[in-house]
Amino acid sequence: MGRHFAANGITFLIVGLVVIYGLVNLGISRFQEPGPLTEAAIFEVKSGETFTGASENLKEAGIISSAFIFRTGSRYSGINGSDLKAGVFSIPAGATMLDVAKQITSNAGAASRYQLTYVPRGDGVEARLRDLLGEGGTITDTDEIARILDETTGVAYRVTFAEGSTSWEITQALERIETLQGEIAEVPPEGSLAPNTYAFRAGSTRQSILDQMTSAQDAIIENAWANRAPDLPINSPEEMLILASVIEREAGGAEEWRRVASVFVNRLNRGMRLEADATVRYGITLGREKLGRGLRRSELDRVTPYNTYRVDGLPPTPIANPGRAAIEATVTPETTDFLFFVADGTGGHAFAQTLAEHEENVRVWRQIEAERAASEGSSSN
Repeated sequence: MGRHFAANGITFLIVGLVVIYGLVNLGISRFQEPGPLTEAAIFEVKSGETFTGASENLKEAGIISSAFIFRTGSRYSGINGSDLKAGVFSIPAGATMLDVAKQITSNAGAASRYQLTYVPRGDGVEARLRDLLGEGGTITDTDEIARILDETTGVAYRVTFAEGSTSWEITQALERIETLQGEIAEVPPEGSLAPNTYAFRAGSTRQSILDQMTSAQDAIIENAWANRAPDLPINSPEEMLILASVIEREAGGAEEWRRVASVFVNRLNRGMRLEADATVRYGITLGREKLGRGLRRSELDRVTPYNTYRVDGLPPTPIANPGRAAIEATVTPETTDFLFFVADGTGGHAFAQTLAEHEENVRVWRQIEAERAASEGSSSN
């Protein structure tokens, strides 16, 4: 009997070693085989970023296929993660994980000295030029930027979109960036784009930026839906995206997203209407302009698919492009009994469980509004 168990133990050990050997060989093969990039890409390592963080960003950008294999393979190849260099890198098509690891840990790997970032502002786009060597501050003067661009080719281009931007706003901003080329065939569906900062090359197409944003949002949606909390009153990734867009536009900041999410989840669970001002505004503008004023009583009373004061459940589509944090908050809301919230004058919100508590919070907010209006009126005289 003892020999039988010993023989089985040796067999299991051998099988285990074979499996481990196979996994190691598979990892080595993936680390050294051509990567998923079909064309060159620009990748930025931010100052102070960790090797782990860089590996996750490389995976999200589609430059490598596995962040874990990238880190493990780098370590066993003698590449020290502490040698990670801040800068902008041009990663060639088909680069192996080994190639990428060597490039982002090498002083010679950075591709550009200057970084030009486009940021939508109102009806225009602001250009911000930064010297990656740290000489001088950020330059926003258009004439100075033009002078520098005429004198150098070492420029990395980026465009940044804020969470909660609408698809119309994003496409309009891309149209205004002269460094890009090509037409946008149609405005992407609301909610389908991941707001973030995207690197591109001079002469890249506007559609290529939208394609990057769509792929990134697809990955975020898939991951969030797979890791959602149980018993949520949403039945599909599409409904998750709609609710996330409402939370994005209603919440005061990152620290409130999960609490605001709890309010809307609680209301949906009780069959209450969402009563979200942001949905009414979207029904008026369809995301093509900023309303720039408060809602009128007639607008709150008008029955439209987006007026969640007048219709049950969710609006028919997202009302913006929510970011990762808002989407993740939607599927992992705080556990609260809150049913109401209103601005508190600090950039955040006051939350309440009962209508009476909420009405008192509204009274306080109205008083703050009146005091601000009076102060602005006196200062203008």
